[in-house]
Amino acid sequence: MTIPECAPALPIKGRPLRELPPGAVDCHFHVFGSEDRFPYASGRSYTPPDASIDDYQTLADTLGFSRAVIVQPSVYGLDNRRTLSFLRESRIPSRAVLVLDPGTSDGELEALHESGVRGVRVNLVFAAGLALEAASTLAGKIRGLGWHLQFLADVSQIEDLRGLVRRLDIAVVFDHLGHVPAQKGVADKGFQALISLVRDGNAWVKLTGAYRVTAMKTTPYGDVRPFVEALIDANPKQLVSGTDWPHPSIPVPMPDDADLLDMSASWIHGAELQQQIFVDNPERLYGFDRWANPA
Repeated sequence: MTIPECAPALPIKGRPLRELPPGAVDCHFHVFGSEDRFPYASGRSYTPPDASIDDYQTLADTLGFSRAVIVQPSVYGLDNRRTLSFLRESRIPSRAVLVLDPGTSDGELEALHESGVRGVRVNLVFAAGLALEAASTLAGKIRGLGWHLQFLADVSQIEDLRGLVRRLDIAVVFDHLGHVPAQKGVADKGFQALISLVRDGNAWVKLTGAYRVTAMKTTPYGDVRPFVEALIDANPKQLVSGTDWPHPSIPVPMPDDADLLDMSASWIHGAELQQQIFVDNPERLYGFDRWANPA
């Protein structure tokens, strides 16, 4: 079977119209390549183009992100070397979310914590990720470190979402607005279960990847805005945001990163709310030191 190749991210052309607050954290992005040095998993669903650490830091500088949380992508499976390289080489304070085998030893987990890892991703959308059955074992191993489980999953497809989160008894984060297709609407049973978890402070959601759930082709993805507004109305203290750069395996034409950030900033409206979602909440979730504006 032929593995599809992804389009590259567009070169960054300019700064967004809206300025992020000082200390803003990009809570979701990846780096890729080169394949000869960091080979991809054979069971992957896509092949990305190279997207280097230097490329990302140029993007972060241009968009106004001062700190970053890199996320292990599905194409590397359990091989976290490329993601961990960012923690060693980045010029900005960073954290990471990895994909780990449930058999990872306590000593290995403690070493990863020291390096800046703060969560484990459970991928139920793309191949080469961990299965849901591993989540309970992982939760038991990482709970004492104060980490979280991050789910890449369509919550409209999960039976008894509230029961799942309750049984895990650990902080959980859902990627990309819960990955519910926008045409299902905010009344979808699974999304409403997610809303209730966020309202009660029992789950976090990333306001990322709107292009992964929209039925539209270009920004702004207006059919996604009601989902963002519903989450903000439920509990803005449980939300974070990010770029999802370099936008791998998306079903729409490659968007401009400045346009994406302006779209997000228009949905996360007002200085107080932007401070909370881009700065304060990530500090709490990922254990960053409190940001002090040098100015």
